[in-house]
Parts: sequence; structure tokens; C-alpha cells
Amino acid sequence: MTGLSRRRRLAAIVVTALAAAAGSACSSSADDPAGGGAYVVWDPYPQFADDSDWVALLKKCGTSAGATVERTGYDTTDLTNKALLAAQQGNSPDVLIVDNPVISTLAEAGALTTTDDNKLDVSAMEKNLLGAGQSEGRTYGVPIGANTLALYYNKDLLTAAGVDPATITDWTSLSAALTTVKAKGKKGITFSAIGTEEGSFQFLPWFWGSGAQLTALDSPQAVSALTLWTDWLKQGHAPNSVINNTQTTSWQEFATGDYAFAENGTWQLANAEKLGFSYGTIAIPASAGGPAPAPTGGEFVSIPVQKNTGRYETSQKLVTCLTNADNLLTTDTTLSYVAPVAAVQDRQAAADPKLTVWVEAVRAAKGRTGDNLGTRYPKISEALWTAVQAALSGGKSPREALSAAQAAATTR
Repeated sequence: MTGLSRRRRLAAIVVTALAAAAGSACSSSADDPAGGGAYVVWDPYPQFADDSDWVALLKKCGTSAGATVERTGYDTTDLTNKALLAAQQGNSPDVLIVDNPVISTLAEAGALTTTDDNKLDVSAMEKNLLGAGQSEGRTYGVPIGANTLALYYNKDLLTAAGVDPATITDWTSLSAALTTVKAKGKKGITFSAIGTEEGSFQFLPWFWGSGAQLTALDSPQAVSALTLWTDWLKQGHAPNSVINNTQTTSWQEFATGDYAFAENGTWQLANAEKLGFSYGTIAIPASAGGPAPAPTGGEFVSIPVQKNTGRYETSQKLVTCLTNADNLLTTDTTLSYVAPVAAVQDRQAAADPKLTVWVEAVRAAKGRTGDNLGTRYPKISEALWTAVQAALSGGKSPREALSAAQAAATTR
């Protein structure tokens, strides 16, 4: 991408933000030239009220940093727009917590400081999780936690079918299990293949698990992954409804008790405890065995660019407090996240053995904007979910669909 086209794209992003946020006031830390006592924090957790443990932690970290925290929680999409607008107007918050794919957009817009600038120590963070906040060798934030995907299974149904989930270690053994389940008159697997980012998110473990790379959507490995999904539909192992399923509706199908497996995330753990049957989880297998790299969800804590650079020292103290081991453990338990630090992950698994599979999945996971894809990822993702839709609907073969996707993703 040329410098000119990049500037045009960023200008378009900011115009979108202006339209979305028109008429709303932005709280500005930059208005305090002395770098005074009030520090502004924006986060994507509007569900947490002022009396929540999360807000109590923010206030505690503010006190330890010698500052008063002024916090606002926004819907994720609204937060992205407001952050871009604030960066353009020069009144960004002191600390910004955003969904990890947004980091690359804000970084390319020049809205975030790097860890070299702000002196944040990220050495304890797991490298695969940190990658979602990196671009061109620079790190723009600290992961606060991660969620990802695995396979939930119906223990009662598998037991009745004579399938041992421990034997499912690769695509061949998974497909064999689905065949056995179908022969017993039950349904195999449900997932989300909707034509949105959710569809790409759910396809990526199979895509990456084949050995494919997002820079080559039409590789033989990528074709094998999409062929796996299309074959499941043709063989009746997965329902045609996956084409329109969100992750929520896919979960609702699994909750009926009719399906052996469902691909879904850590955010369903609370709902899993309410199921009318016993469940378990296994990592999504890679084609040749072992856990597949699944995409990471979760947020990064970042320090936006300020006119008054003297504010960074206190902002760094706030972020360091929010992401220390004890606070990560409490926060990630609240958010149903796996911590970004190995030692804390071990503590989570020890406290709740059901998290062991999720820790394994997170340790194998990848950031969607990693591999220096940055702001190219959304275009690649759209091409990918379009290909999945075309193949599953029967409009194109997997090879044809992914060839078209690669052409679309590389069009400048």
C-alpha cells in the first residue's frame, strides 16, 4: 500500500468516526497541561457499573499511581470510532482498552505510543498473544487477557455412540467420530460460518490448522480446510444452518442436546454450566494432529499519544497495575479470559481444571492481525468469509472460491 493510499484510507476511517460520534463530547486529558490528578480511562466494558469489581480495580490502581481515574465504558464499535476521533482532535484518553484487532488501526493512524515510548514492560507476556498488538517490530499495548475457540462436546451423546473424545487428535479422527455419531442417528457438529467476521473467526482454526497462511488464501492447505467444511455439509455431519449461524445461534443448536460437538469460545462457559447434559471440551485439532492455532479475542491496554508527554509516567503506572499478576487473575476470571502470562494461566487452571483445555488453546493461538498484516486483515477476512459462504452454499468449489478470495484480498 502506498503512503498516499494509506493516508486516504485513514482519512476515510476518521470521517466514519466523525459521523458516528457527531454530537457527543469527548473527555480530554490533554486539557490539563500540568498533567494533574485526573486520568481518563476508556474501556469496552459498559456492562460494569460504578460499583463493580472492575471499576474498583481502576480506582485502586489510580490511587497507587497518585491519580484520580475518570472512567467511561463504551460499546466496542462505538469505542473504536471515538478513539479515532479523539486522536484526530488531540484529546485522547490517557489509557485506552480496545479489542485487539483495533490496535493495528490505531497504531497506523499514529494514535498510540509504543512500549519503547511509554516504558511498559511486556517481557512476561506470552509472545503469541502480544503479537496482536505489534506492527513492524513495535509493540503498542499490553494484552489484558484472551479468549479463543475450542470444541465443546456432549458427553452423554458421545458415550452412547461409543466415541472417546480423547481419541480425537486430528481431522481424520474427528471426521470418523462424526460418522459414528451420525450412524447412531444423532447430529455431528455445529459452528458459525456467517458472512461476517464471526465466520472468519470460526474458520481460522481450520485454515491455520491446515498450515495455510492469510497471505495465500488459495494455497492447497487452505483448499483442504474449506473442503473439510464443505464435505461435512455434504455428508450431513454439519447442518446447512451454519451458513447463517452466529456464534450465539450455533450455541443454541448445541444446547438442544442433539449435536455431538460445537465450535465456540470461552465466553460460553457460564452457559455451558446450564446445559441439560454433561459436557466437555477439547482443543480444535490441526490437520496433522495437535491443537490448531485459533484466533485470539480479548483486549489490549494501550497508552494513546498525548500532547503533554509528561502524562505517560502516570499512565504507565496505571497500566502496570492493571496488568500485574494478581490483578490479571481477578480480572480475567471476571471476564472469562485466559491470562496473557504463563504463570497466571497455571494458577487459573489449578483453580479450575475445566480451564486446562482453554489454556492449551490460548497457548497455541494467534492474533488475527499478526504476521505484520495489520490493517490489511479486515480486507483479507472479508474475502475469506465470502469464500466460505460461496463454497458452503454450493456456488463455487472450495478451490474456485479461494482463488477469487485471493484475487479480492490482493486488489489495491
